[in-house]
Amino acid sequence: MGRLFAISDIHGCFKPFYELIVNTIKLTKSDQLILLGDYIDRGDQSKEVIDFIIDLTEEEFNVTPLAGNHEVMLTDSYYDPDVLPLWLMNSGMSTLESFGIQDIREIDNRYLEFFTTLDYYKIIGNMVFVHAGFDDFAINPFADKQSMIWECRLSYQNPKLSGKTIIHGHRPKTISYVKKLIGEKSKVIPIDTGCIYEKQIGYGNLSALEVNSMTLFSVPN
Repeated sequence: MGRLFAISDIHGCFKPFYELIVNTIKLTKSDQLILLGDYIDRGDQSKEVIDFIIDLTEEEFNVTPLAGNHEVMLTDSYYDPDVLPLWLMNSGMSTLESFGIQDIREIDNRYLEFFTTLDYYKIIGNMVFVHAGFDDFAINPFADKQSMIWECRLSYQNPKLSGKTIIHGHRPKTISYVKKLIGEKSKVIPIDTGCIYEKQIGYGNLSALEVNSMTLFSVPN
């Protein structure tokens, strides 16, 4: 059986993403890789990150990219100009510059299709992969897209999540904190280790969790 990896919150940091995939975990076509969203904004190589993800899928690596709040803000801005200020306030301009455009409606259809076809969650066995988390009080938490990209919780009581381990990103944590939760066999494990925040002590790393062995691989930005 191949390995199962999850990576979250790349945020335009192409170089550590490439290093993590190619030289650290050495992804093979027998592995499965779940990407938990927020590929764009903040960093200055959002286009390179998206191109690399698309290249991996076209080369038939088993990659499943999920939506993060930043991808949803981009697509919302494309279809509704009233949403644009929220995206720009969240570093959308860095993505426009990376793609060499001034207006999101100038984006190539290839990329628009990528952003608009992202799933919001993935279930593999008893593992649930999502960008942020779930509405714990919803009758069907898997129907609430807004919560899946914005809401993180430390634990869940919803019967539909019973017995599941939730792997998510969205809120950056230190590597030591993530490893602590892994060691405690927590049912909720955050894997965003703040790649873009390299100037903040304890952060500035991009991490991949190998889910079968619960091993965390990290590279600094």
